[in-house]
Amino acid sequence: MESRITENGINYVLVGDYYIPEIGMKEERRPIGKYGMLRKQYLKEHKPERLSVLVIKGELDQHLADVEERAKRIVNELMNQMIKTEGITEELKRQDQMEWVRRVNGIINRAEEIVLNQLIYV
Repeated sequence: MESRITENGINYVLVGDYYIPEIGMKEERRPIGKYGMLRKQYLKEHKPERLSVLVIKGELDQHLADVEERAKRIVNELMNQMIKTEGITEELKRQDQMEWVRRVNGIINRAEEIVLNQLIYV
């Protein structure tokens, strides 16, 4: 019997008569915030097999950090596009702060909803 094998992208080490997955945790230095935690919760509840594979391969933190960065970038891009399209200006902010806040909050909610449905919950 070989002392090490690889199947389905997972390395195994022979220990006695059994092959045990070789698990090495890579330390991820990038932050995992709101979107990363939402993705983790979704995987836990709806895709436990995908979560298990990421954990076994030691790629969960990297995956969550990637999702976090991508989600933040997309939300910012969508917000900037919507603000321009809807004509929300600094002039509006000076004239009617509450209206400006209401409209910007609506844009934030719509941008986050898009990201949640197209990136986090898939």
